[in-house]
Amino acid sequence: MERTDSMMHADENQESPEGVRLQKLMAAAGVASRRVSENLISAGRVAVNGEVVTELGRRVLDTDEVSVDGVAIQLDTSRRYLMLNKPVGIVSSLQDERGRPDLRRYVSRYEERLFNVGRLDAQTSGLLILTNDGDLAHVLAHPSFGVMKTYIAKVEGRVSAQTIGRLTAGVELEDGPIAADRARILGASSGTETMVEVTLHSGRNRIVRRMLDAVGHPVIDLVRRQFGPLHLGTLASGEIRDLTKIELGQLLTIAREAKPGAQEQEPEQDDGE
Repeated sequence: MERTDSMMHADENQESPEGVRLQKLMAAAGVASRRVSENLISAGRVAVNGEVVTELGRRVLDTDEVSVDGVAIQLDTSRRYLMLNKPVGIVSSLQDERGRPDLRRYVSRYEERLFNVGRLDAQTSGLLILTNDGDLAHVLAHPSFGVMKTYIAKVEGRVSAQTIGRLTAGVELEDGPIAADRARILGASSGTETMVEVTLHSGRNRIVRRMLDAVGHPVIDLVRRQFGPLHLGTLASGEIRDLTKIELGQLLTIAREAKPGAQEQEPEQDDGE
């Protein structure tokens, strides 16, 4: 007997111990409509757990690793990923023991139990990621994975090219040497203050402030503008938003390509307290 479209759709809606049809999960995750998802699969542009899939009947779980054109996608719709432009004066904690303003005012509106990825100290503003995805958070916060973070610092004094060279060559701190991956002066110095951009993957406590202090230019103001592929953009101070599908895909790709050996180590903190 010839099977009708309604019969096939009924099959798809039935629960199965083997999972759900790939195109249905892709559509539910907002990747594309079911028809477009089917076209992507048929064209060989979708991979499941690293293997290209072309058959439309493939069933998967929301824990399987799926990618489209090499970019990871999240099938588990219970996961949430947010970007916050943390203001100065907010502690990177969900419940500060000393009663200071913390992140609860931003996460209380969401049903999911969210937590911050790494930290920014109370006097540092800028990009902070909030999520309920522990595996992704570990990779992003761990310096061994080399996820770059870019800061803009207003510092005291006129910064010279030689000083920038010292930052990238390495400076000695009380907990060992450290070097910026990149550093540069932004614009012209006012004579008493200079804007400096510093990029590094280290997660040591208050590392950017300590590096700049070590070269004789204490920080006046510090903002994190970039975390891996994420840019703060025009997000206003105190504003929060969901990551776009493109941003999330970039982060998930980083996490899935991470070396498993470093997962066993404890992550360091960001420019935290």
